[in-house]
Formats: sequence, C-alpha cells, structure tokens
Amino acid sequence: MTAAPDAPVTTDAAEAELLVRVLSALLREDVVGLRTLGTLTHRPDGLWLRRPTDGDALLLPLTEDGFQCVYAARLPLLVRESDGAEFTSYATVLAALRALADPVDRDGFDAFTEECRQTLATLRLHDATREEVTGRLASRHGVDTANWTGLTASLAYDTLAARVDHPVYPTARGRSGLRTEQLRSYAPEFHPRFALRWLAVPREAVTLTGTLPEGRPTPAMLGMEDLHGTHLALPVHPLTVGAPLDEALRVTGLAGRARLAECTYLDVVPTLSMRTVAVVADPALHLKLPLTTATLGLRNRRSIKPGTLVDGAAGQRLTERVVEREPRFRDTVLHADETTYAHAGHELLAVLCRRYPAGLDDAAVVPLAALLAEAPDGRLVVDQLADRFHDGDPLALLDACLTLLFDWQTTLFGHGIALESHQQNVSLVLGPEPGRVRLLFKDNDGPRVNTARLAAVLPGPWGFDDERTYGTEDGPVADVFASITVHLCAGAYAFGFARHGRATLPSLLRLVRDRLGESVDRLGGTPAAELRARILDAPHLPVKAMVSAGTLLGKERSGAADINKHYTTGPNYLLHAGDQGGPHAGDTE
Repeated sequence: MTAAPDAPVTTDAAEAELLVRVLSALLREDVVGLRTLGTLTHRPDGLWLRRPTDGDALLLPLTEDGFQCVYAARLPLLVRESDGAEFTSYATVLAALRALADPVDRDGFDAFTEECRQTLATLRLHDATREEVTGRLASRHGVDTANWTGLTASLAYDTLAARVDHPVYPTARGRSGLRTEQLRSYAPEFHPRFALRWLAVPREAVTLTGTLPEGRPTPAMLGMEDLHGTHLALPVHPLTVGAPLDEALRVTGLAGRARLAECTYLDVVPTLSMRTVAVVADPALHLKLPLTTATLGLRNRRSIKPGTLVDGAAGQRLTERVVEREPRFRDTVLHADETTYAHAGHELLAVLCRRYPAGLDDAAVVPLAALLAEAPDGRLVVDQLADRFHDGDPLALLDACLTLLFDWQTTLFGHGIALESHQQNVSLVLGPEPGRVRLLFKDNDGPRVNTARLAAVLPGPWGFDDERTYGTEDGPVADVFASITVHLCAGAYAFGFARHGRATLPSLLRLVRDRLGESVDRLGGTPAAELRARILDAPHLPVKAMVSAGTLLGKERSGAADINKHYTTGPNYLLHAGDQGGPHAGDTE
C-alpha cells in the first residue's frame, strides 16, 4: 500500500500513539457506524475492519482489546480500499471519516480535529519537558515517590498524573484554547507556582455558604480602601482575567460595581484538575476556581455553575450520613470538606473552598490517576509505593485498594447512591505504617440517586440542585457504578498492570471480580442482586461515549441529557474473568 499525496506519513511517535487512541475511541463509540456497519476480515498481517462507503470502503487494522470494546486499533492507519491510499495523520483520518458523517455533524469533526491538534502539541511538550519537570520534583521531594508524604507532596503526584493518558478519552491531555506559555505557567504537569488575582464584589451580590477561610485578603489589603466594608474579595484565576471576566461582569450587571485588584495575592500550585489550586502556605486548603478552557470534550467546560457547588455540599452531607450508619468506614474512608463556597450568580464568578482532613502529614496521599505514572527514576509510582508499604508487591497494594473501594461503593449502592468518583477524585492514603490503606474522596457533585431506595434508609430531602441526580430506578445508579468505579477505578488498573507486565490479565481480572463479588455478597438483598445482574453477570457493560457527547455531536443529535453520563455498550471483561483464552474469548459485540 502506498500513501496518498495528501496523506503525509506519520513519523512522530506522539502522533502515532494519539491516532491509535483516537481510532480506538471512535470504534468504541461506533462513530459513523464503524462497529455496526463494519465487518471483520482477516488478512495475512492480522484482523481488519471493513467499513463500506459509496462505491468504496475504508479499512482499519484491529487487535483484540476487551477493556471497553472487543477490539481496538492496531496501527495508526486508515486505508482506502480502492487504491490502497493510507491515511496516517489525525487530520487525514478525521477528514475521511467526516465525509461519511451526516452533514449536520461535520462541524463536530472539525472541532475534534482541532482538539487533536491541541492535544498533540501538548503531548510533544510533555515529552520535551519530562526531564526538566521530573528533575524539579526530585530536587524538591526526592527521587523515591514513596517518600512523598503530606499534602504538599501530594501535588507532586498530581504533576505526574497529569502526564498520563486517560483510560478512555483519547485527547484528555489537551486543554482547549491554551497556549504553551499558559500551560507552563498554570497547568499541573509543570508544577508551577503563581499568585491569584482578586475581584472585589458588592456583598449583596455574593451568595456565601459557610465561613470563608482565615487569611483571605480584604479589599483594603488589595489597595481598594474605598471598598472596605461594602465589598467582598473573591479569588480569580489569572487565566480568567480579561475578556471572559469582563463579559461575566457585564452579564451579571456588576460591570462598574465590581473591581479587579491590580495586585496579586496568595501563592498557589495547581492540582490535577488545574482549575483547583492548593494554597502554598496552607496545602490543606484548595480553591476551585472557574476557567474558560475545556477538557474531556469541548462541551466539558471548566467553569463552575453555582448549582454544582450546592450539589457538592449535598453529596458530602449524604456520604457523611452513610458513614454514620456504617461506622466501619469512619477511619478508612475520608472526605474533603466542600461546604464552603461563594458565587455571584455566574459560572465564572465562583469559588469552592475545599478543606482536607487533618492528620495526613506522615501519609502518602496519591491520586489513583498517578499509580501508573512514571516516577523521576523511571519506575512506576505503584512499584515505589509497594516497596515501602506492601513488601514490594504492587498486586497486594491493588488488592487492598480494591477491597476497600468496592466495600464502600457497594455500600453506597445499597443506599441507592453512585458517586462520580473517578481516578482524579479518589486518592489512596498509605501509611504511615506499612499495610495501612485509606481512601480520600472529593468532588461529590454529579451523583445518581435512587430516591426510592435512599428514602427507605435515609429520608431526605437532600437538597441537590440538579434534578438529573434523582430517579426511582437502579439503572442510572448502576451505570455510574459501572462506568466510574468498575471501569476507571478497577478495570483500567487490571489492564494497565497487565500492560506493564505486573501480572497476567486473566489473574488481574479475576482479582477484580473476586473483590467485587465479595463486596456484593456482603451487601446482600435486592441491591446485591441488582449489582450481580447488572455488573457481574451482565453480557455487556455501559461505556461512556465521551467523544460523541463531548465534542462530535450536539445534545440534540446525541440525545445526551448529561454529556458525562452518555453511554454506549462494551464487553463485560468480568463475566468470564480468569477463563482460559482471556476475558473476551468468543465476544463479537
């Protein structure tokens, strides 16, 4: 096969890796009917998918996968059957697929092409700066990440995690609209330190819940003595200053009434989420501030709608009540406090003051997203942690994490609750003594709640602002449980550990199934039967269709009521976990 003149051959490893991930995601989500209209064909070099087009066909080389789709892309390549033309860049591949899309959807392909461009630039930047950044982390915290203890060092884990690809979304490392110098100055993968801007807002325009932390500046401290007593100073991320902030003030009628301080105040370091920053002088205090960028899809804006602040506090109250009813979690499941927040009626005029629990100075606080990251010495973070806390056995560490995680999440399911507690929102708390494992949760907005089940044990009202939270069936709750707890916090590590050669995939999947099965059995009753039917014994599991809902399709086309909870289906890799021949033997879906 020869390359078409308009299809430059990919020579850059970063683009090749990105394109494989993009093709795999589009296959998983059945974009332009790749799954439903495609047929499998065997060639001397392996398996291919043939997608017919008008008088022609596109060919995609496949390999068996099984995580959230039976197959994945084998090569960064799409081939036109009639003349053997090879498309080997994200631009030419997406152009070829765009031609098959409904005309109304083609703008989405253009947007995703731009998303890929930005992501590729970021991937290359990460590659070029790896030694610089890991050297900075090593000089501050040491080469062995197992010795990175306390909440200040936890931010270094965030930096490593920010350089790891998302298990599902192919362009997760890209952030829309940000230039290289902005990434280096404000993104977590560069571990920068910067000072916040502050906006003095008339007190009557601010909705405040809780008590703002001590040490916050007054307008007078910011050089605005004339506003003392009449205005409240709210922190603003430097990237929001300018046109976005000006527009927010205009829309809310605060232009001319609110005033931006000329000086900066309070040094911070970005966390893994970027819009949330940790206060250097008080690392237990994190401030979640709105940004105008987007991640995990161009529609997934990093602003803060006031209702999500209400929902985060409601979710925290709800989980705390569950712990009261289930005291065995009192010392093992920790929660950040998210009951203090303020906003001025706009998604760019808001702040959440997140306070972490005390007593973590001697423990390693590691986001799950960092476990498979590369440490400064080139080893995996999980291996270094296992050396210190689990006798050098990373599988023992994973086992302990899964045991507690599934016990907690199935208990929540028994109450009718599923949290959006993905890899970024759950941290392992290890030590200080070997073998001790706790879990730390944050960001409790966006759950799904079966009110019929919850009301039987914890009658409300619970005060969630988003009505999509509530339902009277287990289906939406089980969908979140499967797509978040099972896929992102368990399955991703089974496949990831196998990919890194830590154990065979069948044995790792058997571990996941066994630990989940034990928690389901402990739960008992109707909730256990639901989880067994919907997760353990289901032929297929729900899979997030994140590219379709987040960028490619508008809500009117995708039908997504919530872009973060829009699903397709994939194989249940737990159904025959450990069987000879692998978890997906015989699967054709």
